[in-house]
Amino acid sequence: MTHWDPSTADGLIYSGGWRAGGGGVLAVTSPGDGGRVGTVGIADDQDVEQAGVLAVAAQKQWARASYRTRAGVLTRAAEVLREIRDDVEHLLIRESGSLPTKAAHEVSKAIDELVEAASLVTMSQGDVLPVDDPTTLGIARRIPVGVVGVIAPWNAPLMLAIRSVAPAIALGNAVIVKPDVKTAFSGGAVMAEIFSRAGLPDGVLHILPGGPETGEAVVRSPHTNVISFTGSSAAGRRVGEVAGGLLKRVILELGGNNAFIVMADADLDLAVACGVGGSFRHQGQICMATGRHLVHESIADEYVERLSAAAAAMRLGDPLAEGTTLGPLITTVQAERVQSIVDAAVADGARVAHGGTHDGVFFTPTVLDGVGATNAAFQSEIFGPVAPVTRFSTAEEALELANASDYGLSAAIHTRDIARGLGFASRLRAGMVALNGQTIYDAAHIPMGGIGASGNGGRHGGHWNLDEFTYWQWVTVPTISD
Repeated sequence: MTHWDPSTADGLIYSGGWRAGGGGVLAVTSPGDGGRVGTVGIADDQDVEQAGVLAVAAQKQWARASYRTRAGVLTRAAEVLREIRDDVEHLLIRESGSLPTKAAHEVSKAIDELVEAASLVTMSQGDVLPVDDPTTLGIARRIPVGVVGVIAPWNAPLMLAIRSVAPAIALGNAVIVKPDVKTAFSGGAVMAEIFSRAGLPDGVLHILPGGPETGEAVVRSPHTNVISFTGSSAAGRRVGEVAGGLLKRVILELGGNNAFIVMADADLDLAVACGVGGSFRHQGQICMATGRHLVHESIADEYVERLSAAAAAMRLGDPLAEGTTLGPLITTVQAERVQSIVDAAVADGARVAHGGTHDGVFFTPTVLDGVGATNAAFQSEIFGPVAPVTRFSTAEEALELANASDYGLSAAIHTRDIARGLGFASRLRAGMVALNGQTIYDAAHIPMGGIGASGNGGRHGGHWNLDEFTYWQWVTVPTISD
């Protein structure tokens, strides 16, 4: 393994060989141990403008690079990430509070995204269409959109950024990335490093950390043509409002309050295992996390008992400490927000079966029982290690409860009757549905996305990326007739 020390990127960040930081500097600290990870420069409006000018110029040349050249850069970037993955995983653990298993999974997923993106360059780039004049050839072809602005979150900072960055670059675009300042190294410096080593020309990729002001500057920039945003629904609405007013294409992958439906005939061992993973993986800080456990009344008591026992067996602490199975939330502010939802849920009539408290950033894995459809824990995207349980008596009631949310990202159904499960899935308002699995599942080659408050229907993954990062151009060419 090649060693890489991200602390050398202090004062960041990278933008085709120059460093941004007109907005000052900020220390990045670890939620697990409170120690210093590094210092990043905050991009201001002038930095965003300079990045845009450089990106426009570089993109014109990059779009003319051969498909082999573009695929080669993506392939080498994947190889570099494999070489430095130990350091990147350690960085994810310290900077985002990830457990080692989650960090390893995230790096593997990022590698998958790079490999899958490399395959985009040889997919069909257009169609031959008939025209009235038989001596004229009509071609509909895909053209790079130009400069893509990517605004990425802190919860899976590397994977959720590279999911847009890799296909955009593969298809001939330049990219400006605005990572969250809390995870600017794993969500920014890593990409700068791997693409630099892979031979990506200067100016094609720019990393500009910052807060909402920096993000809005990227959206408003006259140099960005498409905005890809992953984050909360509230922030996504603002991004969509600004981008829409500027007539820019916007890709919104937002939050979720995902239903996990356990029918009376479910394999209870499997359902509990999937429910535990769905609510507690990465402390519940995943858009696809299980937000609502809808359980048939005949098995609900046993389900709650087993879920609570699994929560009680978890060891809460620093992800780098031996034996830790549940890490910290990203900030104390986030922990206090989760606590307020739990407290409101109890005031609304829910019962705490386990947990319900926090100490700083460390929130006890929590199981709530008796959560009604109007309860705060049912209505909210909690984004913490909380498993709210709601009981139902009929399949129709379960469907009504599952669809009683503005969100529509993912869902899971546990039943031994697969035909019934498939029929039930077709009636769910969700972009992704798993039968006898978790609500958390995606891959680089599948259409990832939701509806309603979960996004605008855009899809990441596989050939669907062509629709997001290219536009259609109609070309007619006179030909010589006999």
